[in-house]
Amino acid sequence: MDDDDAGLWTRVRQGDELALAALFDRYDARLFRHASRLLTHREDAKDAVTVAFFELWRKRVSVRLVDGSPLPWLLTTVAHCARNLERSSRRYRALLDRAPVAAAATAGHDKSGVLSALKRLPEREQAVVVLSVLEGYAEREVAQALGIPAGTVKSRLARAKAKLRDEVAMEGARA
Repeated sequence: MDDDDAGLWTRVRQGDELALAALFDRYDARLFRHASRLLTHREDAKDAVTVAFFELWRKRVSVRLVDGSPLPWLLTTVAHCARNLERSSRRYRALLDRAPVAAAATAGHDKSGVLSALKRLPEREQAVVVLSVLEGYAEREVAQALGIPAGTVKSRLARAKAKLRDEVAMEGARA
């Protein structure tokens, strides 16, 4: 790291945002190439680089430099961010692949009003109901697909079922 980089890093550690911007300009292209090799989508690569710089700023006091440079730390952080983004993207795609099929397959059979009540649930509860009730996945598998604890799946499912039961009962009373 030349004197200019050393001066920038000293300023970053003191909270100088312009110095962080200068480091970003200096390392952005290299980090983006690194992230692009690890990720499928260009936008995800951009996100990985951005998150790495946010983390650099947030942890600037404790970042360990290698040979006086934050670049190795940034490369490692970009790789971690890329793995997290890829894992999150896989879960999201898996959910999208499954959810519409279940809703479309049963859409013509909604005489009870259950599906319309399902659509009024919060997204988090909808996802749990679709995967566990409509698609038949075990709570453990739902938890894994959504990236949440199994206990959270159970509580969301219980809340959703109670809400659905109440809404269907109200629909039945109106009919």
